[in-house]
Amino acid sequence: MATAELKDRTVLVVGRGTGIARGVVDVALAAGARVVAAGRNREALEEAYRGTAVRVQEVDLTDEDSIAALAREVGAVDHVVSTASARARGTVSELTAAAVVLSFHTKVVGPIMLAKHFAPLMPEGGSFVLFSGVAAVEPHPGFLAVAATNGAVNTITRSLAVELAPIRVNAISPGTIDTGAWDALGEQRKAALFADLSARNPAGRIGTVEDIAQAVLFALTNGFLTGATVPIDGGQPLT
Repeated sequence: MATAELKDRTVLVVGRGTGIARGVVDVALAAGARVVAAGRNREALEEAYRGTAVRVQEVDLTDEDSIAALAREVGAVDHVVSTASARARGTVSELTAAAVVLSFHTKVVGPIMLAKHFAPLMPEGGSFVLFSGVAAVEPHPGFLAVAATNGAVNTITRSLAVELAPIRVNAISPGTIDTGAWDALGEQRKAALFADLSARNPAGRIGTVEDIAQAVLFALTNGFLTGATVPIDGGQPLT
């Protein structure tokens, strides 16, 4: 059933046509929104959303000119959700400056530029939803750059909420989510990791794309929520 809050509203979702971005698109469509999906690989997005009402655009969050062009092409929007990331995993001895910079450009600088170019096109009831992550509050070896990037997202969320008010700005901070991103570990290592986390996690399980998509829907439709980083992590940092 379409919700009054998103019915006939325009929602821009930046990210891939799979995983969390796809989950967000699906819940926005189900809520009656007009959805624009944008990402670096337009052909892949067009294939992913073939047969749907989703409008597809191309954007590179590391390029302000690309973001400005997207804003000119899309025009007025009610909400912007940025799920894009460029994970810079590795211990400090393994990290490269280029990987760290790309991570920041994608999750921090890019969303700031989205705010710069899209906030003027939004109504007072509009909002931005950014993506942080559990690494910001739960340090582990190999996640230094991820933690630093996510911590920066938490900071810009609060700052943008004040600067852009009454436009709202919030962030979602997922814990370990089964999106396929962990498949690179191999079936056995992934299963062992998920079993260990599920055993220690207060929620007793690994998160799903639906868990995150529903949290984004909440952030989009709750008009009294702003400047918040909402942890959807099953209590992972508590253990």
